[in-house]
Amino acid sequence: MNPAPKTAAPRAALNPLNHIPAQILCAQDYEFLARQFIAGPSYAYIAGGSEHDITAEANLRAFAEGCVQPRLLCDVRDAHTRLNLAGLDLPHPLLLAPVAFQKLVHPAGELETARAAAAMQSVLAVSTLASQPLESVASVPGVYAWFQLYFQPDRAVTLDLLQRASAAGYRAILLTLDASIQVPSFRAHRAGFVMPEHCRPENLAGYPAVTASQPATGESRIFQGVMRHAPRWDDLAWLQAQTDLPIWVKGVLHPDDAVALRERGVSGLVVSNHGGRTLDGAPASLSVLPAIRKAEGDDYPVMLDSGIRSGMDVFKAIALGADAVMIGRLQVYALAVAGALGVAHMLKLLREELEICMAMSGCANLQAVRQTRLFPSPIE
Repeated sequence: MNPAPKTAAPRAALNPLNHIPAQILCAQDYEFLARQFIAGPSYAYIAGGSEHDITAEANLRAFAEGCVQPRLLCDVRDAHTRLNLAGLDLPHPLLLAPVAFQKLVHPAGELETARAAAAMQSVLAVSTLASQPLESVASVPGVYAWFQLYFQPDRAVTLDLLQRASAAGYRAILLTLDASIQVPSFRAHRAGFVMPEHCRPENLAGYPAVTASQPATGESRIFQGVMRHAPRWDDLAWLQAQTDLPIWVKGVLHPDDAVALRERGVSGLVVSNHGGRTLDGAPASLSVLPAIRKAEGDDYPVMLDSGIRSGMDVFKAIALGADAVMIGRLQVYALAVAGALGVAHMLKLLREELEICMAMSGCANLQAVRQTRLFPSPIE
């Protein structure tokens, strides 16, 4: 048996800065610099996927497998990145994905991220497992927020979360369906990560504690245990009957599921493998996006997350069928480095990187990007 790899000794995180560090030259630089601001075990937890990180790494590789071909003499003086996403007018296609426990990297957590979203006119999806109450996040001036919902074992709790989100002014529900089982990252386990006491799922405070289902003798710990309360199609139908808010579904990787969700009246989809944090060995989100777009047709709202690190990545996602993208880990890295200022700056850099790709490839708007054909990468 091979010994577990050695890991660095845990260290304390640095305080977030109140300025943009000079060494930040591109959006992905926040990922590299964040190592200095996040304690080692916490960084391993954030950066890791599940088990061996196979899918988390596949997400990154997928974006390296296509090239954007430059064009000459194109007039892009009136170009823009505006879009209409399911009736919502946005200045750019960069949304902030739901990321749990943001107090892990900043004392104010999701409140800072909300301030950045408001400043950059982005949509913020707030996690059920946020470390700030959903009401507090929604009260940040100017924020346009969606609530990311996990089904709870007790429908009464799920309904209460839904009603709280509606009362707080959330504009849509982002229902995550691919995370009934989340296997820990071996990287985080070996680094000794334990969730700190100050990082709690504040939205679930006050509800009865959930106890793990214990299967009967001879039953499976997975099938009759963990999956006992996993959502099914009837749960989706029940949820739709409880609210007038648009319901998007996050975690779609199969075209048949995408079509079934559209037929059942879901407002839009997020093609996602949860950043590689669910089934290790699942395909990269980007690799299945074209098939899902083909199955859904051109007019159905489809977004993508998992693996985006640059504006070039955003360009490729849109070229392969996404209307917009959701940014996950990069928002946490930027939050750790410079709080709301860092997250806003990260979004600004991503938008400018996208605009560079559009300008150099002759795309005057996002529809032109959607019509762009990527070329195979020359890197073997």
